[in-house]
Amino acid sequence: MIIKKVTLYTPIVAWLTLFATSSNVHAFNCPPGAPNICAPATVIDFTVPRLLSTVAPGDAPFILRTTTLITASWFDAIAPFSAITDGVHSDLGRQIPTGGDSERNIAIMYASREVLNSLMPQFSADWDIMISTVGLDPNDPTIDLSTPVGIGKAAGIAVVNARKHDGMNQLGDEGGKLYFQQPYSDYTSYAPINSTQHLKNARRWQPDTLTNGNGIFFSQQFVTPQLGITQPFSYNTVTRMAPKPSKSYAVTPSGNLRPQYRAQAEEVLAVQTALTDRQKLLAEFFDNKIISLGFSTLAATFHHHLSLEQFVQLDYLVNVAAFDTAITIWHNKRHYDAVRPFTAIGAIYDNDTVTAWGGPGQGIVNNIKGNNWRPYLQTANHPEYPSASASFCRAHATSTKLYLQNVTKLSPFEANDLSFWTPGFLPPQFEVLDKQPGSSLIEPNVTPAEATELGWDTWDDFAYECGMSRLWAGVHFFDSIPAGQNIGDPISTGAYEWLISHIDGTVR
Repeated sequence: MIIKKVTLYTPIVAWLTLFATSSNVHAFNCPPGAPNICAPATVIDFTVPRLLSTVAPGDAPFILRTTTLITASWFDAIAPFSAITDGVHSDLGRQIPTGGDSERNIAIMYASREVLNSLMPQFSADWDIMISTVGLDPNDPTIDLSTPVGIGKAAGIAVVNARKHDGMNQLGDEGGKLYFQQPYSDYTSYAPINSTQHLKNARRWQPDTLTNGNGIFFSQQFVTPQLGITQPFSYNTVTRMAPKPSKSYAVTPSGNLRPQYRAQAEEVLAVQTALTDRQKLLAEFFDNKIISLGFSTLAATFHHHLSLEQFVQLDYLVNVAAFDTAITIWHNKRHYDAVRPFTAIGAIYDNDTVTAWGGPGQGIVNNIKGNNWRPYLQTANHPEYPSASASFCRAHATSTKLYLQNVTKLSPFEANDLSFWTPGFLPPQFEVLDKQPGSSLIEPNVTPAEATELGWDTWDDFAYECGMSRLWAGVHFFDSIPAGQNIGDPISTGAYEWLISHIDGTVR
């Protein structure tokens, strides 16, 4: 496999020139040298740092919901400027575009502002600045649906109204809660069988104990278990169930651990003792859902010279594919409530010592107690099975290939191509950088020992290594990876079929 390169998030707007020097909102075209996706690029640039100030890069439920709702508003905002495309959440008539992508860009900006004010109202002043940055007026009172400003506002409001009570409990008022509302709190009464201090059932998920290093310790909680009953976009109800995690469940009624249970835990230990620098860097990369999933779509857009309309369609598609996959994955996670590797290894070895990775900069040691073992990455705050990350990457890859083959008419080989990681192809802020020695987030100044390049030839390689990265990270058993992929693949195919009916105006 040819190794190509990737990079972390850096501001997009820093690369773009000023979009508009005129207050005339009907003349918003991308400036010379800027990509044709300049409005979405501005929204991304403003949203990402503020989103990451509220959640970690690996916190999939909120990140996916945020990106999916934003791209939903983009899709509906530009649908009126197509001869056949129907909005998903709105029907705003038809417009004849007169300024290239000017009207689409304007509509995208105002639609985004409505959604962002709903999702993250604490940054409302920043969303106004976002509008002003491109020469538009955040206080423009226009609601006329014959204008891009009015269309954008209406599209954004339609998405907000459709999704604010979709089951995720965005407002914290599910179940009729009137006071002390906590956005995104669980209203389904999920409770773990095990506590952080006591393992009652070695099959089941155990919350980890976390600390900020200040002497205060706290227990994980299953993040948004209600995601499993949230309303999907592309299907009606969850029907796909992963096979029973037989190895994780290989515990006798009296609590004895069967050989299969031990074998999969020992596999995790063995993988952790043999990690390469590249595997460590890939584990870190794929843990960040914004740079791994989101930025690969941007890069594909540049590589395949997609139009603004095509970028919006593809970005919405991959987000729907991942979000709808997440709903089914979370339904399965709650149903099986399966044990994580750190719990299983602790249950197997307890006070006996094991040979394992000893933590950042410690290398491989042979005197860690089983109940003290921890994986390369911090285990996420939800049950183990199936792997969410593996499912997201498979959904992303499958939906992208389907779109590129059927909408942009690329051959299957071309649609599967990930050569956009080639050095020098992308604009400077996406430029592919070597992972310099010591640039690891987990082992700074240690890993990698020498400059390392990351990358993939194909979307299939991307999805495969994304799945395997969860085993390398030590946060999943192997069986969880194909279980997640086998959910993400068909759901993303269904998401493509669902969206193409809106793109073609054939939705029934």
